[in-house]
Amino acid sequence: MTSSLLDFCDKPKKQEKVKQKPSIPPSSNSKSLNILKQKNQPETKTAVYPDYPEDLPPSYLVSVNYDGKKQLATLKLYEPVSQKIYFWDDNTGHKPYLLTSLPPKELQRLNRVTEHVGFDHFETLKKFDPLLDQQVTVTKVVAKDPLAIGGRPSGCMRDIIPEDYQKLTGIEEPPKIWESFIRYYQSYIYDNNLATGMLYRIQNKKLIAVQPKSSSGNVDKILCLFNDVGKEFLDSVEKWARLLESPAPEFLRVGLDIEVSSSVATRIPDPQDAAQPVVCVALYGSDEKKQLFILKRHSIATGNKQLPADAIVKYFDSEKRLLQKVFEAIREYPFVLTFNGDEFDLPYLYNRARIHFNFERNQIPIDLGRRVCGVSHGVHIDLYKFFFNRSIQIYAFGSKYRDITLNEVGTALLNLPKIEFSKPISELSYTELAEYNLRDSEITYNLTSFNDNLVMKLALAISRISHMPMEDVTRQGVSRWIRNFLYFEHRQRGMLIPNAEDILAIKGGTTTKAIIKGKKYKGAIVVDPTPGVHFNVAVMDFASLYPSIIKVYNLGYQTLLCNHEECKANKVPETTHWICTRNKALESLLIGSLRDLRVKWYKNRAKDKTLPPDLRSWYNVIPAALKVILNASYGVFGSPAFGLYCPPVAEATAAIGRHVITQTIEKARSLDIDVLYGDTDSLFLKNPNPEQIKILEEWSKKNMGMELEVEKWYRYAVFSSRKKNYLGILRDGGVDVKGMTGKKRHIPPYIKKAFYELEDRLEQVHSPIEFEETKKEIKKIIRDRYLRLKQRRWGETPEELAFHVVLGKPPEAYTKTTPQHVKAALILKKIGYEMKAGDLISFVKVLKEPRVKPVQIASNNEIDVDKYVAYLHSTFDQILDALGLDFEEIIGLTKLERFM
Repeated sequence: MTSSLLDFCDKPKKQEKVKQKPSIPPSSNSKSLNILKQKNQPETKTAVYPDYPEDLPPSYLVSVNYDGKKQLATLKLYEPVSQKIYFWDDNTGHKPYLLTSLPPKELQRLNRVTEHVGFDHFETLKKFDPLLDQQVTVTKVVAKDPLAIGGRPSGCMRDIIPEDYQKLTGIEEPPKIWESFIRYYQSYIYDNNLATGMLYRIQNKKLIAVQPKSSSGNVDKILCLFNDVGKEFLDSVEKWARLLESPAPEFLRVGLDIEVSSSVATRIPDPQDAAQPVVCVALYGSDEKKQLFILKRHSIATGNKQLPADAIVKYFDSEKRLLQKVFEAIREYPFVLTFNGDEFDLPYLYNRARIHFNFERNQIPIDLGRRVCGVSHGVHIDLYKFFFNRSIQIYAFGSKYRDITLNEVGTALLNLPKIEFSKPISELSYTELAEYNLRDSEITYNLTSFNDNLVMKLALAISRISHMPMEDVTRQGVSRWIRNFLYFEHRQRGMLIPNAEDILAIKGGTTTKAIIKGKKYKGAIVVDPTPGVHFNVAVMDFASLYPSIIKVYNLGYQTLLCNHEECKANKVPETTHWICTRNKALESLLIGSLRDLRVKWYKNRAKDKTLPPDLRSWYNVIPAALKVILNASYGVFGSPAFGLYCPPVAEATAAIGRHVITQTIEKARSLDIDVLYGDTDSLFLKNPNPEQIKILEEWSKKNMGMELEVEKWYRYAVFSSRKKNYLGILRDGGVDVKGMTGKKRHIPPYIKKAFYELEDRLEQVHSPIEFEETKKEIKKIIRDRYLRLKQRRWGETPEELAFHVVLGKPPEAYTKTTPQHVKAALILKKIGYEMKAGDLISFVKVLKEPRVKPVQIASNNEIDVDKYVAYLHSTFDQILDALGLDFEEIIGLTKLERFM
């Protein structure tokens, strides 16, 4: 019987467990302690890696790494039935390498290469050079280990070859080196056509790809939607579809959090020296196990907090024994989840065990790296880095959280905040400490389990698209994801992966002048709004405008400014650039097929209520993953940090976007439609009829090659004279606010609450007559807030007036200017608080220098009321302007008083 996709999405059956009540120790003065005595316990056995089986049923490829001792690639495969990770070592003989333009005969002259301890051999290859648009002969310099290629401060072959050849020959232009900066395990994935996140089996020690039969039916249905495209495009669609239609497993995993005693309450212990004892470790597993490991200490009370009835609580009089048991428990889970575990939890546990208790490395299931920590038996996912990703924050989670802390993210996504205590960790009772620690591990785990394991499925989907291990996907940004799948396709097609500097040298920079200061080229068009209140407004949106442009107009570093004379007539509007008409850009093919797959299949499937919940959950994840990638696909080409950085591609995309919007506005006006506003990929049309909308949609598809559709209807919209500032009331309720200060997260609650009051009142308006009455109430809301400020009636403390801003870097790193939140952070640092990038700083504006003060140490009589009145004015001025109201008239100032 053939398995279906649902079979793989279903959760595995859980074994029946006998729930245990937590063991609470008696008071510390008791002679009979209910604790584990180290002397009565056997020593922990040396840890062993999971099996290297000769045969393994279909399992998910979740990790690829380089084993320096064995000098080969090691793969980790998650077997969904046993819920364990198994290892497979490369047996193909694959080795690290770089490519160079020098032939072997010339390389033989370089003694530092041929006599290099890591040198293996030369090979001659044919590759297609996409910048020259021709086949070239290159030499593959093969090494015994990746550090021989690059990664050391000196003595690497990627440096030796150009240096020594120039010295030997005296030539000015160094020989070309390619693909030497690609991490070895990524190169291994490319060359072996591995699909991370997909199923493989092991048979007689051979790794064999498995394509589930259950996904084939849907793949066939998808391909039927693309009967009007060429073979190359269809092949790309099929490749993506097979990756995304394959099943998603249930990952056995555990949320880990540790608590460390500290001599200074506000100071975070240093994980490098790990000088303070680990007093509690909490593990919260997907198998419903809740485990607490608590260090018994003198003078600590038991406490009376109620822990979950099924929590397993163990007490230790030896910290060494506690660590041993924690490591044993961690090894039971193939996936270990932390929140900032790369920086704190895992290095602290590792260094505490090594430095202070002389653990051998193989007794600790933690692989300590410079910036990343792994677990030797499985996969470590640091959720802090995943949620820190701006693309994930905005496109996957709709900016529901802003501050990247466990409390903020947990509250925003789970409605599950951290437990607050006024006492430091070292003074908490055992049950208070256990409750606090367990909640942190619970939040950490639940961040991956809510919405039917959304985050794990999202990481898996992106892993498949990007051909990256799950550890990398959850730690690296979207530009790395895009770069990786483009590099992968270069290798599959026998193409040289060009150096960014070579692209820049051949393709050049930008030609348009940026309007916004600091930008490299002219960006998206924003049409001046028609200020005022407008009823019955349709918002028409170009579906994935920039990815559509990349697809339709064949944009990519290879096709922009190609070397074919006949292509130079195919100009990009408003620029001197041209686009190739001979070759298909890889970016156009891959991004275009992903975009079409999202629009034609996944958007509709996610809305299909006839599908079972588990399947709908998977189909909700895929559009989210694709949206994150597609929305970044244009900007990365204009970023110098991107591996295929090509400013003309980004500039051409923006220029065509402006052209599309401008032409569409002209067409709308020719149909007698009043265009109120236009912004990047959206048009705001006043009271269009169904026939006008249909004509505009058909015209856009036929003439622009773009899909234009009504995204939403506003009952009415309020535009100020400023661009990117408007408020729209949806037909079925709800308020959209764009750019208005009152909605921004850093704004003091005192002002934000007034803005919400205004929103609520505007949402109740259904007609122009009702609107006039509402304007009177808006005046009252603003005047009331003003008077309460002047009378200092905002509350017993300044909390309501606090601004909240996240530190982008450590406070001492701000050298040129010192923003207000940094001034507040420096004050906190002086009084003993630990300040680091990512911390949320809350401050108020005060009368005395430096004009700001952390809210924790500020009082009401220090507040600079006039500054808050000015902020109230600037916040509401944006919307009052559109409503035909005047702030100063509302608060009662005469025209003469305004100038006094």
